[in-house]
Amino acid sequence: MTSAALSDPASAITIAHLEEPGLAAFAEALAQAVRTGGVIYLHGDLGAGKTTTARALIRSLIPDARVKSPTYSLIESYRMPALVIHHLDLYRIADPGELEWLGLDELQSEPSLVLVEWPERGGHSLPAADLVLHLGHAGSGRSVRLEAASEHGARQLASMGYR
Repeated sequence: MTSAALSDPASAITIAHLEEPGLAAFAEALAQAVRTGGVIYLHGDLGAGKTTTARALIRSLIPDARVKSPTYSLIESYRMPALVIHHLDLYRIADPGELEWLGLDELQSEPSLVLVEWPERGGHSLPAADLVLHLGHAGSGRSVRLEAASEHGARQLASMGYR
């Protein structure tokens, strides 16, 4: 798919205002769409809902999981029968070179879903995104824009049924 096709409004979902329960419901719908794996970049200011969204998505796929924030560990992984979920939080990374020891090249050695908070701090060390989620403050709630960044991501986006 060309970048022009991915910039098509049909390749994105925008929701202007979600309260926390709505954000969790959105994350659960997203979880169902990404059960086959892929890479999701989560963008947004501090407190915009990146970790809340990632936790809701992981809990939707693994209800009994004890979902920890990877703020200090940088990465937390969760195993499903057919998929491994890797949740990265790169907020504390000052230079992409610091990621070498994490073994990012091995994250996709088996079927996986990779959720990356603060992906702009990872530079070219990260796997390419299939979906890009932008979260922002919208009054007492959050704004959400989910964009397809690959053919795989476009299929996942379409399966969510939002319009």
